[in-house]
Amino acid sequence: MLVMGIWRNWTKEALAFGLDKQSKIRKSGMNKMVGETSIGIDEVRTYKEITLLLLIGLVAWIYRAIQPPPPNICGSTDGAPITANRIKLRDGRYLAYKEHGVAKETAKHKLIFVHGFASCRHDEALVSQLPLEVVEELGIYSVSFDRPGYGESDPHPKQTLKILALDIQELADQLRLGSKFYLVGYSMGGHAVWSCLKYIPHRLAGATLVAPVVNYWWPGFPANLSKEAYHLQLPQDQWTLRVAHYMPFLVYWWNTQNFFPASAVVSGRPEIFCPQDLRLLPKMAYRQNHQGVATQQGVYESLHRDMRIGFGKWEFDPLDLDNPFPNNEGSVQLWMGDEDRFVPVILQRYIAKRLPWIKYNELAGAGHLFAYADGMSEAITRALLKGHN
Repeated sequence: MLVMGIWRNWTKEALAFGLDKQSKIRKSGMNKMVGETSIGIDEVRTYKEITLLLLIGLVAWIYRAIQPPPPNICGSTDGAPITANRIKLRDGRYLAYKEHGVAKETAKHKLIFVHGFASCRHDEALVSQLPLEVVEELGIYSVSFDRPGYGESDPHPKQTLKILALDIQELADQLRLGSKFYLVGYSMGGHAVWSCLKYIPHRLAGATLVAPVVNYWWPGFPANLSKEAYHLQLPQDQWTLRVAHYMPFLVYWWNTQNFFPASAVVSGRPEIFCPQDLRLLPKMAYRQNHQGVATQQGVYESLHRDMRIGFGKWEFDPLDLDNPFPNNEGSVQLWMGDEDRFVPVILQRYIAKRLPWIKYNELAGAGHLFAYADGMSEAITRALLKGHN
């Protein structure tokens, strides 16, 4: 009995000890599992926080990368000094200009010249190229100006085609050019001529477009024709135009990044020049005298904004314009080289067909720089003034 009692007590104690041990083991295991679960949750939270921080950092980097720097306004602390004659516009901006030809007071004909891409007021390619005797014979005065953001003209952060036309009108008024004046736009300056034909046709005595850049997305172009012309551009220029049209907020980044080829036009690649252009390039040597002036306020406010406006969505379709001179009191001229590699000639031919009131002049073997060929500035000027001399 005693033995049985001892056995019974030992068994109970052993059983109790075992149960207690198992309980402790279970508790220990549970605590370990809880600890591991807690660590797992903390790790997930950490990963999420790191991912979120990386995402925020990436967004911040992208935002900074696509934001253009502020312009270096001429006359400001960080800007270039003011050297040009300027007028103050209705909204407080300043517009720089340069005069050419005979004195304004004695001129028989007064003309405003609009420069092209990456150019400025010094690049007047018409009257300044004429022999002095021709200038005096014609009695012609010309004023060229820096388009907003170029040279010494203040940029306009909300520049539109209409605003540019009104700037030109105000320039004419402040310089007292009279109720009517002639207008010539070269290359990218052509969109200023189209805008004036739209918004201030009553102020024009005549207008000339010289190798004008076109917008491939003008609604009036047949889709197959604009597509054909678009693909005549070099691939890098096609991409540059796509960005300017569809994603204008990326224009600055696209033209300053190093991942993809830059625009051939901006970089001046030799393949964009036809044989005649290459022969005429030495005549452009005068530009060395004012190298850097065009973009001295920043490439975004000059080159890039030009792209956004020129190849963005237009406020109107030039192919819907009416003849501003129904009684032949003036004319609209369009001059184009058939070997121009900057602007496909097939689109200019369509414009001339669609708008028969435009006097179309196509030059065989000519490129984009034909205005600098011998005798061309005189031919263009006389054609514009024909019947008014």
